[in-house]
Amino acid sequence: METTELLKKVRKIEIKTRGISSQLFSGQYHSAFKGRGMAFTEVREYYYGDDIRSIDWNVTARFNHPYVKVFEEEREMTVMLLIDVSGSNEFGATGRIKEQVVTEIAAVLAFSAISNNDKVGVIFFSDQIEKFIPPKKGTSHILRIIRELIDFKPQNKGTDIGFALRYLRNAIKKRSIAFLISDFQDTNYAEALSIVSRKHDLVCLRIFDERELSIPPLGILKLRDAESGRAYWIDTSNKGIQKHINEFNKKAQSYMNHAFARAGVDSVSISTNKDYVPPLMKLFKRRSN
Repeated sequence: METTELLKKVRKIEIKTRGISSQLFSGQYHSAFKGRGMAFTEVREYYYGDDIRSIDWNVTARFNHPYVKVFEEEREMTVMLLIDVSGSNEFGATGRIKEQVVTEIAAVLAFSAISNNDKVGVIFFSDQIEKFIPPKKGTSHILRIIRELIDFKPQNKGTDIGFALRYLRNAIKKRSIAFLISDFQDTNYAEALSIVSRKHDLVCLRIFDERELSIPPLGILKLRDAESGRAYWIDTSNKGIQKHINEFNKKAQSYMNHAFARAGVDSVSISTNKDYVPPLMKLFKRRSN
């Protein structure tokens, strides 16, 4: 993509997503995603009613008078965006292409994070780790991420969510907020999801096209698997084919729901032909309660 065209697209997405972030998500993000815990700030003299568990016994012994430790919530966080860039991300039949929706959602989350003074990092993955952008602060860093989202070309087409999760666990040592953004067209990630969710606050955003869930009876069609590249003909009017498609989707949905429940992660599904703001707001509000 030409540099001028790329910069125009970056600017367009920046204006749209920064506006959404500041108008809708700033307060919701702040309350939905808490800091890592309580950070020690100072000691002060003990007052009647203070929790005796907060007494600093070393200082108390030194001054022969009770002192307590004072803690404040540690607001600064590291936010990681795990973004699926596999071949199926290029699909779009009933709305926009999935990768376009993924780009905007990732940008909204990134701008929400930096408005909270958080660091943001990105892992692009297919069935391999395609690119790792270490966490940093600042608008220029977010604009770099948006440029990569728009212009990045993966080397591979497959999907391995488990591999990406294990990479996150090894690459980011401290607890982070991790947004896993994918269509979840994979059936071997449940164990990794459970393991990583014990260390990181993991949130799963499933982006899907409704045509992936059902195909109308349009007769014989030639279809191509976006990840394997294999082309094949199917009779979409055949009841047996329709039944097979429905059963396949039910199994995939069941696996995903079970994996999310087992890991105890928050999740939301977002269709490419609908506004992504309401489901994200619903997710934020649910976490704030």
